[in-house]
Amino acid sequence: MSKTRVLFLCTSNSCRSQMAGDQFEITSAGTYPTELNPEAVRVMNEIGIDISGHRAKDSAEFFRERFQYVITVCKKAKERCPIFPGAIWRLDWDIQDPAVAEGTAAERLAVFRQVRDEIENHVRELVAKEA
Repeated sequence: MSKTRVLFLCTSNSCRSQMAGDQFEITSAGTYPTELNPEAVRVMNEIGIDISGHRAKDSAEFFRERFQYVITVCKKAKERCPIFPGAIWRLDWDIQDPAVAEGTAAERLAVFRQVRDEIENHVRELVAKEA
């Protein structure tokens, strides 16, 4: 049985949408992509998921693809999210952007972990719903 296809969208596609895990067939993109955030790579490695080979992608790359879910992870992406005609469901999760966290390196890393765990909890709820 194939995994559910999910497109995660954020603004820059540098961390939140990249940290969506591996429970589904995940695609991530941004409305204004930049580059992968090294702290996102680090906190995902902590839980055994290597995203170091990922790159920030533009949402336009996926307009013609079919997804069961399109999930925005921030208000900006929600406001700027294009319509994906192949998507069955659209969900909006407003999750803080760890890339703008302030403080010491340890404090910023703690925010990345918190966001990673919040996304994981949302994904677990979605997996349970799909079961």
